[in-house]
Amino acid sequence: MKVDVLLGLQWGDEGKGKIVDVLTPQYDIIARFQGGPNAGHTLIFDGKKHVLHTIPSGVFREGTQNVVGNGVVIDPVIFKREITQLLEAGVDPRPNLYISRRAHLIAPTHRLLDAASEQAKGKAKIGSTLKGIGPTYMDKTGRNGLRVGDLTSGKFEERYQALRTKHLGLLAQYPDFEYDLESVEAEWLAAAKELGQLQLIDTEHFLNEALDAGKRVLAEGAQGTMLDIDFGTYPFVTSSNTIAAGACNGLGVGPGRIGEVIGIFKAYCTRVGSGPFPTELLDETGEALREAGGEYGATTGRPRRCGWLDLVQLRYACRVNGVTQLAMMKADVLSGFDAIPVCHAYEHAGATTANLPFGIEPDEVTPTYSDHKGWQEDLTSVTTVEGLPASLHDYIAMVEDEMKIPVKVVSVGPDRAQTIQR
Repeated sequence: MKVDVLLGLQWGDEGKGKIVDVLTPQYDIIARFQGGPNAGHTLIFDGKKHVLHTIPSGVFREGTQNVVGNGVVIDPVIFKREITQLLEAGVDPRPNLYISRRAHLIAPTHRLLDAASEQAKGKAKIGSTLKGIGPTYMDKTGRNGLRVGDLTSGKFEERYQALRTKHLGLLAQYPDFEYDLESVEAEWLAAAKELGQLQLIDTEHFLNEALDAGKRVLAEGAQGTMLDIDFGTYPFVTSSNTIAAGACNGLGVGPGRIGEVIGIFKAYCTRVGSGPFPTELLDETGEALREAGGEYGATTGRPRRCGWLDLVQLRYACRVNGVTQLAMMKADVLSGFDAIPVCHAYEHAGATTANLPFGIEPDEVTPTYSDHKGWQEDLTSVTTVEGLPASLHDYIAMVEDEMKIPVKVVSVGPDRAQTIQR
């Protein structure tokens, strides 16, 4: 068997959590391979909304095993809070929840360093979620981070104190930043102890043995392709590899064990935080998309920037991920437009290009658009492919023709039931 990968093709917030939830009945194991509590995977079913940050989105399907891979960074406090919220919702994730010993821990001082650094940048800030993600990955690559396995190694206290001392020295470089470590440290240490009592595994063995036994595995990505540390809009990116290749080093499976790559994209584009966004709408239309789509961050609550679908960007994302099938989200949000502009190319360096250049700041590229006929119908009650309006079929066909990849799923609302499989 092979690992199928599901990931976002834009700047995050594409609706990955919903599609994982929809697809989970086809899989035995759902595995998160990167990111941390900066993720906000929203699932809506039975009239209730659930937001997951670190725990995989398969947790609501009985019998499904959920794995937090080594590529994920974990804040024990937020992780404990997630478990508590699930228990209050009548779901106990612990019997089917497995955590990699090699996953790194977000310490309270990581969060403080994140906030201090962002404050010091002023207007040049990157739009961090302030969850301590970046500093944690920095310590990971700096080879002095804390890992989940350290919690049970007998050396945790020594390693924690060494990291704490290092961070306090770094915080001293921000004299204008005020903080109170003691008020959060005790809670963190207690939560870390509880985390160490959960089911800890070596994902590289667990998942490969599961595949050998014929089990189906879906790797769940966080954020989006354009936030990838290598292939995103650097430096306005996250600190991990969000692309399909990240599933290999974030779970411990080889490239030859990757199967389908399912790419999720919105019928338009959004972005949270700073950074270039070629098709952004800074007008009433952008506001209308935001309100119609409920475009506010599930983790931060920040309003998302909105713009038209960018096929240059989407083609790039499909290429670097090796996408084999697509899922179009929020088609219902575009209902009511007479015409829907779509970016097919950029004007760049005096020429027209369909390839994403190195730089896509406003002074570097100008999107060129073509209008596509819109649809007026309310899609939220549509349950079949045949029930979709002709102009939406044409819109989907246009994407398929441009990407040379089939659109297998069309979402027409936030609930798991509002999903049409083609």
